[in-house]
Amino acid sequence: MARSHILLPALAPALVVLFASPAWGQGDEVPHGRGFGARLLQALIDGIQFGVIIAITAVGLSLVFGTVHLINFAHGEFVTIGATFAFFLNASPAGPGWHLVPAAIAAVLFGALLGGAVDRVIWRPLHARGTGLINLFIVTIGLSLLLRHIVLVLYGTRPASFVQYDIQEAIDLGPVGITPRDLTVTLLSVLVLFGVAALLQRTRIGTAVRAVSVNRDLAEASGIDVQRVVLFVWMFGGALAALGGIFFGLEEIITWDMGFKLLLLMFAGIILGGLGSAYGAMVGSLVIGIVAQVSSLWFPVDLQYAWALLVLIVVLLVRPQGILGRPERVG
Repeated sequence: MARSHILLPALAPALVVLFASPAWGQGDEVPHGRGFGARLLQALIDGIQFGVIIAITAVGLSLVFGTVHLINFAHGEFVTIGATFAFFLNASPAGPGWHLVPAAIAAVLFGALLGGAVDRVIWRPLHARGTGLINLFIVTIGLSLLLRHIVLVLYGTRPASFVQYDIQEAIDLGPVGITPRDLTVTLLSVLVLFGVAALLQRTRIGTAVRAVSVNRDLAEASGIDVQRVVLFVWMFGGALAALGGIFFGLEEIITWDMGFKLLLLMFAGIILGGLGSAYGAMVGSLVIGIVAQVSSLWFPVDLQYAWALLVLIVVLLVRPQGILGRPERVG
């Protein structure tokens, strides 16, 4: 039995949340052309744009699972906190009114500190006491609820948006259109993903992360400071989640539960790509984003996430370990 099948029952209750989510990109007036080919190309562009944002948020979640084998349900709240903290610095009447760029940088740093604090204050002491994985899983759900309602109290229920780059006209690129904001976010997301890949492959800390993911005990016996690597992964994952939340807030709106709505798609991308594989999370998230957008050409947009999850089920029936995952037996 593959590890991928373990997560599916736990994720099922969250399905209903996504069906009420607004369609991706509804706020932008982007020309879709008259022919089917033009509409298909536009859907592919929108899907890539959506997929790379899912990938940024999912990579950190995948790295945490790969290094400590913990399913962190609070990761969605890291996404929300990144977006709402940037909003406070940028657009809140009580905030300093910073431009979005420095506000985003500060929010990413805050996300990294939040991830590090969660590791040092909660997970490391619990792991030192020998707490089981099931108990830790329940703790992540409790932490998720706590953080989500703290955001609700501080931020409120009213959706909002950043001050800069809110409403833009699309640039007509032949049969497709894209706003300068969307193009910038997509290019930055791709650059970030390439940067993550380069860090994992070409740096000492990246090599250490991959070693701990493959065999924690062997990595520790080889002289790798596993605790330091785990702390780095939590901070790195928190920073990526915050950045993904800012990009997601730019594309849609900022709400107190936006990260929770995105969480199931993160899990879907991770499982589809292969549990514990950062590259698998990137590929799987991209597939999820594209399928969700392309499906809207034939079916109602309210069902676009359902078709993406159907593709996940079909792929797992054929390849239970995911696209880039390794075959593994449990039990």
